[in-house]
Amino acid sequence: MSPIMAILDASDLALLQALSADPRRAVTSLADDLGMSRNTVQARMSRLERAGALLSYERAISTTALGYPIDAFVSVRLRQPEIPRIRDEIALIPEVVQANGLAGSMDLLVRVACRDTPHLFTTDRRILAIDGVERTETSLVMDELIPYRVAPLIDLARSER
Repeated sequence: MSPIMAILDASDLALLQALSADPRRAVTSLADDLGMSRNTVQARMSRLERAGALLSYERAISTTALGYPIDAFVSVRLRQPEIPRIRDEIALIPEVVQANGLAGSMDLLVRVACRDTPHLFTTDRRILAIDGVERTETSLVMDELIPYRVAPLIDLARSER
């Protein structure tokens, strides 16, 4: 069991479930629905944030609305000892919206947003030009079939308690 999971009780899981359903809900509304005081909900949210259970409060913004309708995943193979420097250089590329370290045949999975396919080609070349990057493989996103979600995991965690 993860250190964060060890501190979650049934009320924390109910709060997380409510926030997963509607991340913009006001603390007073959450308190009313959960049968807790506003101060209790606020204290729990602060504790969950400090423990790392609550991630960024940044709103998800459509890259298409910004003029970058092409989404792609760039798989990157690189020289392992240079991951920190390469990560920092990839972070300087504005088209990079996310990157994850991987175990397996590729080392990084980088999500990019681009205007069109020539822009995607240029972005891929910028990643490949970073010293220590050995190979890239680009996959165009055709459709998001299952968006990021945690509600099913919260349900599972609640059922396992």
